[in-house]
Amino acid sequence: MLEGRQRHDWSIASSCLSVIANLHRDPKRSRRLKPSDFDPFAQRSHAQRRITVPVSVLKDVFIDGKVPDLPMEVHG
Repeated sequence: MLEGRQRHDWSIASSCLSVIANLHRDPKRSRRLKPSDFDPFAQRSHAQRRITVPVSVLKDVFIDGKVPDLPMEVHG
């Protein structure tokens, strides 16, 4: 019951936040924001999930100039 209440409250708050953010954004520089951009309970698509890799990947990419093999561990 508590989670349902939190989801409801966040849906209202995220709608208000998206309206305020869209009023103050520069249409030429940023995209239109949706309430799901502010809602922590909103489902993220697969493309938006975070991929975690070790710090050594930075060395491989920026210093050695090679593309590393990414692990298949995905966190959402």
